[in-house]
Amino acid sequence: MILFDLFFVFFKIGLFAVGGAYSFLPLIEKEVVENYRWLTKPEFLDVLGAIQIFPGAISIKYATYTGYKLAGIPGAIAANIGNFVAPAALILLVGALYLRFKDMPPLKQAFAMIRLAVFAMILAVAFQAIEMKELLRFRGLLVAAIAFVLFAFTKIHPAFIIAGAGILGALGL
Repeated sequence: MILFDLFFVFFKIGLFAVGGAYSFLPLIEKEVVENYRWLTKPEFLDVLGAIQIFPGAISIKYATYTGYKLAGIPGAIAANIGNFVAPAALILLVGALYLRFKDMPPLKQAFAMIRLAVFAMILAVAFQAIEMKELLRFRGLLVAAIAFVLFAFTKIHPAFIIAGAGILGALGL
């Protein structure tokens, strides 16, 4: 039963996570923390911090972690298959439709609204992923501002920004 639950939960997440990596986080949190209680809120945030240092999709890392925690390797496989099936099937279907109807104004407007909703959810998760007291300290504001400017306005690879912040933190700066 747990393998089916893992498959189904990550199938739902894959089905409704529109907008990229961080759009998955509110959905994953709702399912694995609130609905199923497979992870606690602190564990969810700890995993978020830990998985950011590894390459790959966030949803795959959460599916792997959650599945493995609950049912070992079969659980990790079931969760990842669920995570993959919905978006793969949808992109095949929607891709064919999009190519045909992409210039229709209602479709353009729908995607514009979806992008705004995803933006808002990403901001909400970003604020949940940090402790506000850290952000409100001068050092926290400075690091966040510099990282934002480097990411938004330069061609510096995000991995270098993350590594640089980690090095500064490790050095106690």
